[in-house]
Amino acid sequence: FGGVKMIKVLANDGLQKEAIDKLTSMGFEVVNFHYDKDELGNILRKFDALIIRSATKVTSDVIDIEAGGKLKLIIRAGVGIDNIDVKYANEKGIIVKNTPNASSDSVAELAIAHMFAVARFLGASNYTMRIGEWNKKKYEGIELSGKILGIIGMGRIGRALATKATALGMKVVYNDIFGKQNNIPYEFLEFDDLLSKSDFISLHVPYDKNKGPVIGKDEIEKMKDGAYLINCARGKVDEIELLNALNTGKIAGAGIDVFEEEPTKNNELINHPNVSVTPHIGASTKEAQKRIGEEVITTIINYFSSDISSINAKTIESI
Repeated sequence: FGGVKMIKVLANDGLQKEAIDKLTSMGFEVVNFHYDKDELGNILRKFDALIIRSATKVTSDVIDIEAGGKLKLIIRAGVGIDNIDVKYANEKGIIVKNTPNASSDSVAELAIAHMFAVARFLGASNYTMRIGEWNKKKYEGIELSGKILGIIGMGRIGRALATKATALGMKVVYNDIFGKQNNIPYEFLEFDDLLSKSDFISLHVPYDKNKGPVIGKDEIEKMKDGAYLINCARGKVDEIELLNALNTGKIAGAGIDVFEEEPTKNNELINHPNVSVTPHIGASTKEAQKRIGEEVITTIINYFSSDISSINAKTIESI
């Protein structure tokens, strides 16, 4: 890997140790350190590739400061890429990649966990028991079995969730920007129909700043009274309208992993008794992180293959 030794990679939000060790063993120079936005642009001039998670924002001004440097590749170690100005990066000759295959099962399982939590008051009962209350008669929940789950966004995560929800006895319906897909064995509904018919709604779509939140006041009004909303995706929910709906009972409960602002300052929402919350941990499993590291390595190898003078096939095959 003589040619690889000159390739420098910055893991600005960290990366699994095994992945860093693998890249280092192959001759890449990996710097595992976080630089804040005000210094990131200048630092990036020294690097060929940047690996980030959700903390780092690669905006047009960061890219402008880097102009004239070495940066050729940005990898989002995760799925959502709304923290990268992808169009501007591409215009400046920088390729942007993500790791879409790694975390599907982990995110889907978290969505299921939130569904159980709000259906059976797990958060509230955990808290009240620990302060000495025994509210046996207060927490009458519902079963997931037999309920209609509306999935908005039938990509890898949506399909993984559908499989798991079906195994629990739920009826899955879906809506997707690409419309009805013949290879998906679930009922396709138009967006408004999905809102009005679903007992649980789970979002699995990216954020589109031109369209705004996927779920706002109008969408909540169309939902079935007493429905549950789950958001483990970047497609945003209007938190003010969600809180109002929780307070009126229009929405019976909500499970939230992704917030409008992170870290969230919406204390009223996260402390609501009918809300289950997690701090954006959808991909935070050992298995997903291992797969993310593997996808990052493969992406780097594929991109810089033309710069590599010789490749140790056994090293690559062991990934």
